[in-house]
Amino acid sequence: MAARRPSDRRGSKLIRMDHTDQLAGSTDFNVVFVGAGNIMFGSPEGPWNHSFRLEHKLGPRLKVVALIDPAIERAANVLQKKCDSFVKSAYENTRVFKTIQDFIKNMSPKDMPKAIIVGSPPMFRGTLKSGRDIEMQILKHFPGVALFIEKPIATGPQEEIQDGFKIAKMIEDTNTVCSVGYMLRYLRAVQQMKQILIENNLTVMATIARYACAYEAIAKIDWWDKSKSAGPVIEQGTHFCDLSRYFGGEVDISSVVAHSLEHNENAGSLSKLSVDESKIPPENRIPRVTSASWKYESGAVGNFIHVVALQGTNYSCELEVYADGYCLRLVDPYSQPVLYVRKPGDDHDQVYRFPNDDPFFSEVSNLIDIIEDIEENPDGAQILSSYEDAVKSYELTWAIRVASEKSRAEKLARSAK
Repeated sequence: MAARRPSDRRGSKLIRMDHTDQLAGSTDFNVVFVGAGNIMFGSPEGPWNHSFRLEHKLGPRLKVVALIDPAIERAANVLQKKCDSFVKSAYENTRVFKTIQDFIKNMSPKDMPKAIIVGSPPMFRGTLKSGRDIEMQILKHFPGVALFIEKPIATGPQEEIQDGFKIAKMIEDTNTVCSVGYMLRYLRAVQQMKQILIENNLTVMATIARYACAYEAIAKIDWWDKSKSAGPVIEQGTHFCDLSRYFGGEVDISSVVAHSLEHNENAGSLSKLSVDESKIPPENRIPRVTSASWKYESGAVGNFIHVVALQGTNYSCELEVYADGYCLRLVDPYSQPVLYVRKPGDDHDQVYRFPNDDPFFSEVSNLIDIIEDIEENPDGAQILSSYEDAVKSYELTWAIRVASEKSRAEKLARSAK
């Protein structure tokens, strides 16, 4: 079956998880999990948990035939917790392997998966290099098997972005069903914004995005080391760069300009760090603020700012989309999305709320429906983020980082004269 391309026609088709029945069917639905970490099995830090969504979507049909993670003990521990719960049937025969190659060598025909969920760290995927080419290994050994890849597609050096585009072409050429985890596209609020633009035949003039994280709760030292995490714009702000592209269209990458506030500048001091930043070489410490702007190929303008400043636990994130007569403002998309809409003829915002929306479930649900070839409603199941689309968002985040480092270097050079 050919992979479906991302669609803009989705506004009213998303269904809340608590309003959805388990997928009908009597046959087992085999799945392979790559990665036994938080994104796959959840954590107190956020709502991500792909296993939970798959359990709800597939019910007793779900059979996780393999869990692949080099940390065997961690993988065994999470499996035991699952087997001690009401979803035991999905995991009681799951085998743990260190690598995808180990699984390939030991799998039997009955282990052939219908989907492979890749939630391993991004530094181990998204390239053509051995050991960091899991997409290529899957395409080679599991032709026709659907893929779900967590975002960002990689966090390697900038020059490896071209590897991502080559992988995207192979996925397209082989008609592989592939979805990348930019889940904010699946928010009902986001789809309503799309619907408003389409129904009113509007052309986006500008996008303005702000992502302010609560740094006090970020205790992983690798996150603060841009040589390991690639920096907060690439690792974290990627969601809002992707949403900006979702509304603004293709970006003229050569137009990207950016500035940053660095850790060693007066305004960059943070009082509640949960890590010992002195253990990170100064040149690898992340910026506190990154501000960028660019031109879209349509002529529209994009603006994005990432801020490492808030304490506590709640983030402050907003996206504004402007078109002739309209302002669409999305607030708090990660927890309680609210959409403010200003229309022609009324200076007051109309306010829309979306309680209990779960974009993580929507993206998983759509992927499963496509794999199962459910055609009851052609618009009812669409992949909203293809691999190629995800590479373009990754390319934009790298362009922002490089532009901010360039402007910083130029400032230091002027100061040295």
